[in-house]
Amino acid sequence: MRIFVISDMEGVAGITKWEQVSGGEPLYEEGRRLYTEEINASVRGAYASGATDVVVMDCHGAGRGWTFNSLVPDLLDPRCEWVVQNEWTEYTGILEAGCDAALFIGMHARAGTATGVMSHTVSGTDWRNLWFNGTLVGETGINAALCGTWGCPVVLVSGDTATCMEARELLGAGLTTVPVKQGLGRYSARHIPPSRARTMIEEGVKISLRDLGAVTPYDPGRPCEIRVEVATPDKAAIYRFRRGLELTDSRTVVSRADDWWSAWRQLYF
Repeated sequence: MRIFVISDMEGVAGITKWEQVSGGEPLYEEGRRLYTEEINASVRGAYASGATDVVVMDCHGAGRGWTFNSLVPDLLDPRCEWVVQNEWTEYTGILEAGCDAALFIGMHARAGTATGVMSHTVSGTDWRNLWFNGTLVGETGINAALCGTWGCPVVLVSGDTATCMEARELLGAGLTTVPVKQGLGRYSARHIPPSRARTMIEEGVKISLRDLGAVTPYDPGRPCEIRVEVATPDKAAIYRFRRGLELTDSRTVVSRADDWWSAWRQLYF
């Protein structure tokens, strides 16, 4: 059984502030350790469930050389392998090879979610809202669509309560969710202690991998329209002359194609 772990930092137990997830900040090293140990919990659960190959992909843009490279290699479970990307959603190797299930660890809620800890979508300063064929999504939706392009279901999502609710609304009631903290605002939360959160994630993974058919691989639909509302007109202007894109007003960019992956590549690459 081949498993893909896609991870982000903001949804990890014990993490509440940007200083914990921003490369070079004094609190970043603490955040990295908390992050890596939640990833390890998912790897343990996967191997306990019969996984033969586990690949971890860090999707956190920490900046200053740590972007997509925030986990601590020396602490990582030695049975898995991990990917350092140059661009987000660049790596698709395990999906193309045939992947049985994806686990999303440390996810955060989409932009504008009042009780989502550090809620944002792609860029906390540049992007406001994102829709796939009229459905409002966040980064869970982006990563799920990436996996779904190759027929891989997302069977588990961990993060705060708002993120888990968002994920179930998008992916269905068959999704296993592990809420490790309750957001009280964008920069405040009631946390579960990390050691208990890791146990919950490990057990959640075991439950999620018992029935790989509980969640259908996510496909936003065909043809696909991706609509992005950015913060200011200058943020939209950079897309003006890119093939396949249209500016429908001063802050809205639209990408249309026969399928999600083609529409996404026009917009993001």
